[in-house]
Amino acid sequence: MGPEIIIPVILGVILVILIFSNIVVVPQAQQFVIERLGKYQKTWSAGLHLKVPFIEKIAKRVTQKELVLDTPPQPVITRDNVTMQIDSIIYYHIFDATLFAYGAQDPILALGNLCSTTLRNIVGELSLDETLTSRDTINGKLTVTLDEATDRWGIKVTRVELKNIMPPQEIRQSMEKEMKAERDRRQTVLEAEGHRQAVITRAEGDKQAMVLAAEGERDARIARAEGEAKAIYLAKKAEADGLRALKDAEVDEVVLELKRYEALIKVADGKASKIILPTDAVNMVRKNVLFAETTGIGDVTAPGKDDPAPEKDDPCCERFHK
Repeated sequence: MGPEIIIPVILGVILVILIFSNIVVVPQAQQFVIERLGKYQKTWSAGLHLKVPFIEKIAKRVTQKELVLDTPPQPVITRDNVTMQIDSIIYYHIFDATLFAYGAQDPILALGNLCSTTLRNIVGELSLDETLTSRDTINGKLTVTLDEATDRWGIKVTRVELKNIMPPQEIRQSMEKEMKAERDRRQTVLEAEGHRQAVITRAEGDKQAMVLAAEGERDARIARAEGEAKAIYLAKKAEADGLRALKDAEVDEVVLELKRYEALIKVADGKASKIILPTDAVNMVRKNVLFAETTGIGDVTAPGKDDPAPEKDDPCCERFHK
């Protein structure tokens, strides 16, 4: 094989190698910044690209995924002159590879320093208690400030979070004592509230028991009164039925007067020392006595003895006395 054949073959191989070596595949979610002879030429997005050898080069490989920057703890002074250590986390992504490549010498370092200075400015306007209770406010202010400042660097700040807030040791001890005192106070309040609720519940129970007892006594009295009233009603009804039966039997006035007399005796019941008889009863007794004396019925008086007859003189003896 002569030189006239070997040289073209070698040149062909070199050309193929150059072509394949300058075929560039840009992965998804990445951008390549291309320079031609040291000057910005274009930005390649995801896909297949061919680079001109010896003239063009890849100046910057930029990912468009969301990135996280963890800033180290830094001393921050509050408005009431308390120095604390605060570190933060920044979530960001690159939306423009060209601005990111040519906007700043080191955009990530610049972002961290900007976050530190902005955090000092924000916390310097707050007291210790406000700093500890205003995390959301500080995060929102940091996010807005950093996002506006990093637009010219091609960086979009999506979120900033305070990771740790570490007050001095003596402040932490004071806070722990204050927290313990607050918990003791809450415990005392809860115990007092529980005791008060128990007393109220017990009083309510006693009140309910008294109400139920009173209602039971009332119902018992009502039942007794109803029973007595019914008994009186039945007794009177029985008496009325008896009188009605006597009337229907057409008994004479004497029998009725005797019934009245018996009723008076029952009323006395051996307890009264005197019985005042009505006029009708007196008349009835008189009539009964007159009837008994006239007919002899009912006279239970024992008959008296006859007077002894006078002794007659013995004629025999009389003549001797002469």
